[in-house]
Amino acid sequence: MPDGRPRYRPVSLHLAIAPPVSVVIPAMNEAENLPYVFRTLPGWIHEVVLVDGDSTDDTIRVARELWPDVKVVEQRGKGKGDALISGFAACTGDIIVMVDADGSADGQEIVSYVSALVSGADFAKGSRFANGGGTDDMTAIRRLGNRLLCAAVNAKFGARYTDLCYGYNAFWRHCLDAITLDCTGFEVETLMNIRVVKAGLRVQEIPSHEYDRIHGASNLRAVRDGLRVLGVILRERGVPRSTRRRPAAPRIGVPRGEAS
Repeated sequence: MPDGRPRYRPVSLHLAIAPPVSVVIPAMNEAENLPYVFRTLPGWIHEVVLVDGDSTDDTIRVARELWPDVKVVEQRGKGKGDALISGFAACTGDIIVMVDADGSADGQEIVSYVSALVSGADFAKGSRFANGGGTDDMTAIRRLGNRLLCAAVNAKFGARYTDLCYGYNAFWRHCLDAITLDCTGFEVETLMNIRVVKAGLRVQEIPSHEYDRIHGASNLRAVRDGLRVLGVILRERGVPRSTRRRPAAPRIGVPRGEAS
């Protein structure tokens, strides 16, 4: 601001914040779901970063119609982890929020995550099983797997999580220096949850309700992805932070085939 004072954004009747908030949405062929996702996003957020995973439908066009200032990142690789890494690198906000593009997350909950961060937390972790949370989209085998894997992380790393494999989280951007990410798949949420504990960051769980995917089919595979999560847990027990690779810079708004 010209006078050097921060510009506060009114969030609610009881909360105003100065830090800009970026929302990262990884998406591949989610054009039908994006109207709901964007409709729930609060108007006070600083920017929306949509990471397009080589969509063959109108995902990018719909996103730009719904949020004209959306920042579109062309994903270089494959997988949710790769998409999030690219999205995080493109963010300019001090706070970063991860939101899925399938309509399962309610953007109005973002205020709870931001409130936890401005109140002192480094990492606000969504939980479907904390008091006040819930899920409409979890099979019995996924629920059991999540519980067992969560217990393993708590035992191995001294965490106190009630949920492990959930993609609705928020954190201060500086946390990325402590949890440098280097995986490409759905196991990225587990990797983040482990590394924030290993880095000694302050974590607060946020009760969250997961709704059914609105359109399309999920790419989640309980056994396959559960084994990948287990692999991350076993590997992280002895991975020194100095060996982690930093992600390459993403391409923003560059048509496919024109990047150098």
